[in-house]
Amino acid sequence: MFLGIDVGTGGTRALLIDRTGRVLASHSAEHAPIHSEFIGWAEQDPEDWWRAAQLAIAGALKAAAEAGHTEAVEAVGLTGQMHGCVMLDAAGEVLRPALIWCDQRTQPQCDWLNETIGYERIIELTANPALPNFTLTKLLWVREEQPEIFARIAHVLCPKDYVRLRMTGVYAMDMQEASGTLLLDVVHRRWSTEMAAAAGIPMSWLPELFEGPEICARISAAGAAATGLKVGTPVAAGAGDQGAGAVGMGILAPGSVSATIGTSGVVFAATAEPTLDPKGRLHTFCHAAPGVWHVMGVTNGAGLSFRYLKDTFFPSRSYDELTAVAAEVPAGSDGLLWAPYLFGERTPHLDPEARAAFVGITASTTSAHFVRAVLEGVAFSLKDTFTLFAELGIPVERIRLGGGGARGPLWRQIQADVYGQPVELLEAEEGGAFGAALLAGTGVGAWASVEAACEATIRAAETIVPQHAERMASAYVHYRKLYPALYSIR
Repeated sequence: MFLGIDVGTGGTRALLIDRTGRVLASHSAEHAPIHSEFIGWAEQDPEDWWRAAQLAIAGALKAAAEAGHTEAVEAVGLTGQMHGCVMLDAAGEVLRPALIWCDQRTQPQCDWLNETIGYERIIELTANPALPNFTLTKLLWVREEQPEIFARIAHVLCPKDYVRLRMTGVYAMDMQEASGTLLLDVVHRRWSTEMAAAAGIPMSWLPELFEGPEICARISAAGAAATGLKVGTPVAAGAGDQGAGAVGMGILAPGSVSATIGTSGVVFAATAEPTLDPKGRLHTFCHAAPGVWHVMGVTNGAGLSFRYLKDTFFPSRSYDELTAVAAEVPAGSDGLLWAPYLFGERTPHLDPEARAAFVGITASTTSAHFVRAVLEGVAFSLKDTFTLFAELGIPVERIRLGGGGARGPLWRQIQADVYGQPVELLEAEEGGAFGAALLAGTGVGAWASVEAACEATIRAAETIVPQHAERMASAYVHYRKLYPALYSIR
């Protein structure tokens, strides 16, 4: 068996698979709610991730044993929410709650980096612009606002890497995760000494780097006692949630693209070489597979938009009930539009101050219109990334859907209509934990490469063709006018 562990935002999931890719067992444990002392702040306690990981691993092992799978775990892979900043002292103790991916407080630090190093130079060094989401900007905020903590930092990790530390005692990070720190030379797949020096970050704080399937650690005696895994079990470097999720969907060759809607939304394309957007509207990262890169666009408030609508206005109704009534509304929502900027925006606007809005309400607008407009607005926001792909010459030959946006027939059809081409569903889309397990298996030789692992385990099940592509293309033209209008009235 191979174990994949996904340290997400809302919880941690552990998944066990065999060499055919069959899921043998899984178990999840929730995290404590995100702490947000002020608007735009988002923090979590790393110790809570470790607590949840222990529960998830124990639960998955128990479920596998009950199903008759008593063989030992051959290898472990990790994935999880990206960009989080875990600050540790020399003894490996957590110094403060981690600032996580959706924290937006660090725009002043981004401005300082742009003024000190230069916007274009940062992209040359790291392939990405300075954004509040990235790990480096969070470190700079702590340096400015909490210097007594900054002075004690000896190690910096991302969320899943902290869980690996507790399991193995090893400080390590994979190339794909490191790409989201703003401290990696993405083109050459190594830490950027120039970026670290310019920002005032000691290189000694940064962990050793590994490719995604590389075995970088083994389960320690303390880790075994806490999780039930055997001492010495190999642990692969893994990848951030988007990289591992792409592996789990078979997005490795140029032309292959995934559109995944979770709390955030991501359009992800594999590339054979690093492809940089000079304007910084897309992220260019190392992929989880050696020698492969990827580009991706991110909508911060994708699945979050649907959850916000439900929790705020329809708390007693299920998601299925809401999508059922939305299906009765014509494509295009009779002109009602939703700008999904609940947590600012990343692609293509790079604006942490962007705000959400409904536009086009009339006396005939019903609650069902609002639901459909949210589903369509999220798809339009992801369409922005496809528009950038076309501008930069990035091929799109096959689109696979993942996350919550792939689970309901209405949202699947909306995406096919908005993207204007067929989309595929997989037989089983198990998210980042599945990809992490494939990376672990590759690391111990179960498959010759990450590509071979995907070929052996991932199969498409259904293709959805567009039905209202022309109508949605017209609606997208109007959607593109929303951000400039909302920006002008701030």
